[in-house]
Amino acid sequence: MAAIAVLAAPPAHTQTTYAPTQVSVDAGSITAIDHWQIQDSAKAQQSGADISSTGFSTEDWYPVSGRATVMAGLLENGTYKNDVFYSDNLRAVQVPDSSGNLFVTPWWYRAEFTLPKDLAGRHTLLRTNGMIASADMWINGHLVADHADVAGAYPVHEFDVTRWIHAGANVLAMRVHPADPRQSLSMGWVDWNPTPPDNNMGPWRGVDIVQTGPVELNFPQVLSTLSLPGLARATLDVKVTAKNLDAVAHDVTINGTVAGVAVQQTVHLAPGQTQVVSFSSKTTPALALDHPKIWWPVGMGEHPLYQLEMTAAVDGATSDRTTSTFGIRSVSSSLTKQGYRQFFINGKPVLIRGGGWAPDMFLRDDPARMEAEFSYVLNLGLNAIRSEGKLENQRFYDLADRNGVLILAGWECCDKWESAAKTGGAPWNAADMKVAEDSMASEARLLRNHPSVIGFLIGSDNPPPPAIAKMYVDALRAADWPLPIISAAVAKGTAEAGPSGMKMDGPYDWIPPSYWYADKLGGAFGFDSEVSAGADIPRIEDVQRMLSPQEQEALWKYPEARQYHASADWSTFAVLTPFDKALAQRYGAPTSLADYVAKAQLDNYDNVRAQFEAFNAHMDADKPATGVIYWMLNNAWPSLHWHLYDYFMNPAGAYFGAKKANELVHIQYSYDSNDIVLVNHTLDDVHGLQANIRVRNLDGSVRYEKRLQNIDLAGNHTRPLATLPAIAGLSRAYFIELDLASSDGKPVSRNVYWLSTRADVLDWAHSNWYLTPLTQYADLTALRSLPAATSEIRATTRREGNDDVTTVTLSVPASSKAVALFQHVSIRRGAHGNLALPIRWNDNDVTLWPGESIVLTARYASQGTAVPVVEVSGWNVPAQSVPAATTQGTDH
Repeated sequence: MAAIAVLAAPPAHTQTTYAPTQVSVDAGSITAIDHWQIQDSAKAQQSGADISSTGFSTEDWYPVSGRATVMAGLLENGTYKNDVFYSDNLRAVQVPDSSGNLFVTPWWYRAEFTLPKDLAGRHTLLRTNGMIASADMWINGHLVADHADVAGAYPVHEFDVTRWIHAGANVLAMRVHPADPRQSLSMGWVDWNPTPPDNNMGPWRGVDIVQTGPVELNFPQVLSTLSLPGLARATLDVKVTAKNLDAVAHDVTINGTVAGVAVQQTVHLAPGQTQVVSFSSKTTPALALDHPKIWWPVGMGEHPLYQLEMTAAVDGATSDRTTSTFGIRSVSSSLTKQGYRQFFINGKPVLIRGGGWAPDMFLRDDPARMEAEFSYVLNLGLNAIRSEGKLENQRFYDLADRNGVLILAGWECCDKWESAAKTGGAPWNAADMKVAEDSMASEARLLRNHPSVIGFLIGSDNPPPPAIAKMYVDALRAADWPLPIISAAVAKGTAEAGPSGMKMDGPYDWIPPSYWYADKLGGAFGFDSEVSAGADIPRIEDVQRMLSPQEQEALWKYPEARQYHASADWSTFAVLTPFDKALAQRYGAPTSLADYVAKAQLDNYDNVRAQFEAFNAHMDADKPATGVIYWMLNNAWPSLHWHLYDYFMNPAGAYFGAKKANELVHIQYSYDSNDIVLVNHTLDDVHGLQANIRVRNLDGSVRYEKRLQNIDLAGNHTRPLATLPAIAGLSRAYFIELDLASSDGKPVSRNVYWLSTRADVLDWAHSNWYLTPLTQYADLTALRSLPAATSEIRATTRREGNDDVTTVTLSVPASSKAVALFQHVSIRRGAHGNLALPIRWNDNDVTLWPGESIVLTARYASQGTAVPVVEVSGWNVPAQSVPAATTQGTDH
């Protein structure tokens, strides 16, 4: 067991850490509360009126950032003496009481903000953007709202607090009530990771101070109707909501620009009246655009965005303003003849290739990390992210829009969100229905302008029962939701949204690469809403960062041992037995931690590649594959399970297997048919390709070779290129080496497989919801007998803007004795420096035979002056390192 995490006293200087938030007084301004001071109400027992008064002493309170949950705030203050992400240190923070939650009392959040002058005729609004689980709020000694009015992780609420604020210092205090995802519509983590001790209680999406005149503008929306298939014309329908905050009537003039088109309209608003103001091509002909700039998903085209700007004027003075970005594109979906959902973007079918999103376990807001994660999605070749709950803030969707990443959003499984859908589950009361309806309306308004968003799943592991399904669909339609509404991520429907067109038949645990080509369960047909082979083992430096020495030993020695970093304690997935058994059977029993991790990298690469490639291979089939969501894209904390990249953002075998499979133009091998298949995910036809197919024995001898030239490949299609014949004289473990080049000989795709003449045999009859067992495993143990290979390295670095770009040429001399299998390249910031992370490679984990070479490039943020050092190691390649000296580059 690791050392116990101990609660330390808050820093003594907390009361003077932050200055009050300065509120902008411009009409239409939105000022986020950028910091709070927090304390447990068991220690701060004064009333809300007292705590929200100026002069109240916050000595021994914790200063935290504006979106901090309670646990995130305690971590910001260094409250726990040990790293709660190391070993099982988090257990010490999770000591449960009878309710299963240590944080059983409300916590106070207190913030001071300053208004520089009296603002006659101006309204000050308090906007909460989601509260876990609920909060009572006071301003300057006055109760603004209680926890029945401010409840739920997703509803956005506004309160006019003009009567209670004044020039100078003001105080906002919130008593945030404990969260329990079994009892409230907040946020739960099920088996993804341990439960956060505070259940994420707090204002996780922040609180804003809004300044507006007598008429407020909200909820701008642009609906585009695109002519198909030619895309030559788009009509825009524009809406904005105007609300009169005064007790007297006003005439308000709303004007602005939408995609550069000027719009204007004057409306009369009675006291307190809210009206949706609309503009269309019927009233403003210029809103019919000729040859608009079309938004496409990544790999299919560009992702241009348009701007909307609106201003409300009352008596000639600006009252409020609002802005939004939007894209012009068409999204539709239909069911295949087998009943599976197929998405079409701008009239073109698109194979959804994505991963399941996890935010930080404590919901810590880190813009730089989020941007880096989107750079990894692009580098992986993915085109989609599924959010099962844990729905993110505006920045997430803005990044998706700019990068062309499709978003499938939806509510989460289990806990309160699905309790009413389960047999024996607790029904919802009227308050639950209200929170859920407010959640749906708020999310619809947040998401509907984003071209990246292509649908909403109103259920996950279960569809909602009829009354709740109707409420969700009604709320979406009331918000002019223009996109597909999906009943659930499972193959069940609702009367309101129809058949889901999805499947969720597993696996979630280890199965062999050949599984993905099957025509049953989680095989590559239809739309797999969440699926993978389970364990994804990070590289050894990360294993050592997250596990204690005892846990490291158990990882490779004891397959039945429960691993705290594999899944939630109670979960099926807290043991890695199926993965460990397969690793030992297929590659040989591990002899050390390093050996275990090395074998795991081979397995993860092979399996993840096969999953995505199987869906590639079947995208044009009679029983087509239409979508696959790898479970998961990332983790909320350091984990041995379910990710394409680990919490430390250190790309490993799973990452590079996915990256290989998701090349836009790609050559691949099919386990079911022995076919060599070409894949083109772009919309452009490719001509004059050249392919080289080799089958090699373990000693490198070529047992079969075929060269093909002048190959044409249609856009958004696959093409079977050749079928490997039966080949005599193969060694038990052998290789397939595939190379694809352009007409001028430039490399397009290179792919190497290690296979066995002894097949993996699946025991389909004994499948369960998370795996299919095997009666026979492939035999790849001969890979252990490969002689040591020689690899030569040349490396240089150039500066491009704020990035360093390192180029690495790996060569295996013709005199080498063996294939250099699975060479991994890392970069350190100096000879003994940290790894350069995050990092985007054009390729990695590469295999070369004597006489072959490859050029790899890596991009990462420049930092310091130390010369980067390139480290290369491989399955049978001794580790070595070389400096990558900086050469003069071009700034961009």
